[in-house]
Amino acid sequence: MQAGVAVQLREVVLRDKPEVLRDASPKATVPVLVLPDGQVLEESFDILQWALSDYEQGTWRPAEPSGLRELIAHNDGEFKRNLDGYKYPDRHLEKSREEYRAAGELWLAELDHRLMLSPYLAGAHPGAADIAVFPFVRQFVNTDAEWFATTGYRALSAWLTAWLASPLFISVMNKYVPWQPGDEPMVFPSP
Repeated sequence: MQAGVAVQLREVVLRDKPEVLRDASPKATVPVLVLPDGQVLEESFDILQWALSDYEQGTWRPAEPSGLRELIAHNDGEFKRNLDGYKYPDRHLEKSREEYRAAGELWLAELDHRLMLSPYLAGAHPGAADIAVFPFVRQFVNTDAEWFATTGYRALSAWLTAWLASPLFISVMNKYVPWQPGDEPMVFPSP
């Protein structure tokens, strides 16, 4: 939406993955973007970079200030692993749910500190880093919102609340009918 790029959307139910998803990406996780030349992008940040590659306006360019790629990599790596263990402790038995939460909270504290210094992760304006990090923070917080409310992360909480109320977030949270082979292509965002 932000970059003005339209794609064909195929909503999938992960517990009933269509074969075409498995064919495109052996990982069979989402998101997956199959480009017109057949190249497959399987990581959220790679898709974000692709979508913004020709975007020249504003602050949403993927080449953001130093350190933000590392921030996103940490978020998509270590923090995501702790999030998964916290959300699904029965699938991640290496540590207890509380240990995963404590490890993830270290990241929340770091983000809160960064957001005390500026309203967005890259400074004064929203950008690709915010969009890359926000969904994972949202999931972590939603795992136990009552606990999060007791943490005192005021800057992180304000940032999260602002993103949850943003027209951009609201516009992408529509529910879609799961895709079936033979369905008419659904263009997103709709023209």
